[in-house]
Amino acid sequence: MIKSKWLLVLLIGAISVALCGCVNTSKEQPTQSTTPQTSQASNAKVEEKVLKIFHAGSLSVPFSEYEKMFEKEHPNIDVQREPAGSVKCVRKITDLGKKADILASADYSLIPQMMMPKYADWYVMFARNEIVLAYTDKSKYKDEINSTNWYEILNKPDVKFGFSNPNDDPCGYRSQMVMQLAEIYYKNPKIYDDLVLKNSNIKVEEENGTYTILVPQNVEVNTNKIVLRSKETDLLAPLEAGAYDYLFIYKSVAEQHHLKYIELPKEINLGYYEYEDAYKKVKLKLLGKNKTLVAKPIVYGLTIPKNAPHKKEAIEFVKMVLEHPEVFEKNGQPAINPAVGFGNIPEEIKPLVKVEE
Repeated sequence: MIKSKWLLVLLIGAISVALCGCVNTSKEQPTQSTTPQTSQASNAKVEEKVLKIFHAGSLSVPFSEYEKMFEKEHPNIDVQREPAGSVKCVRKITDLGKKADILASADYSLIPQMMMPKYADWYVMFARNEIVLAYTDKSKYKDEINSTNWYEILNKPDVKFGFSNPNDDPCGYRSQMVMQLAEIYYKNPKIYDDLVLKNSNIKVEEENGTYTILVPQNVEVNTNKIVLRSKETDLLAPLEAGAYDYLFIYKSVAEQHHLKYIELPKEINLGYYEYEDAYKKVKLKLLGKNKTLVAKPIVYGLTIPKNAPHKKEAIEFVKMVLEHPEVFEKNGQPAINPAVGFGNIPEEIKPLVKVEE
């Protein structure tokens, strides 16, 4: 009996010690959470940014593709594009004080002429184009028009044609240049007179074989003959709807929108370097800006303005554009590869650019 009692006492004591040990252990060594610890960096919300791009309307299709490519690689960046006539894009920055991360113009010369050195200090030339005469199955005389009689078709009383505003859009002033060059090429001094001068308040001066088209600040047209909009892409919907018959537009835009078109002679379509001297015979003066433009091959240019809010991200976008010229090529826009650069080219894109003095 005594032995049994002692065994019982020892057993109770052992259990008590064990219980105390469990309690002490839990106090001295708190249990770890089963939820994985997350670092402050991963808990912090990734900063979302807006990359603002002002670009020519004729760049809408390729830049839409670049936007998707860039946002896929940079999910925290929202690329916001504002297409407009190139002159209008530049003036948003220079006249209206708006900020953009990238400016892409259908006429590279607008950057050195209107932005440098105050608003930009470099630019690259990255793509080419040419002017064509687009039409649809609804266009009058669509089965008769060709590259030799197009101006006669446009001059018919029941035909309406369109071009964008020369004050806002390079495609607009280039269309004027093409029609004036046609007079020289076809040796017909009435082409521009019949198509434009008789149907608008635009004028022309001639001196020693060089023609200067005078464009007033407010262009007025005979709306029974000419359809005028701010930029060339604004003219697509009414053309496709049959509201008028023919449109002077970039070849790339015509192809992107599956329009039929007449290719104009190389001597007048502004698409070829070898005819640069022939193109120079026509100038255009924007009277409202007191600015004279000389006809030359169509070359696109882009830059990052000096006051761009997101320069690092803008450089990344420009690098992507220059690394993927195939986007332009498949959209009917010959790429300049490598791109040609002028001015203070950022170091990050220099390997992709042929820098000229």
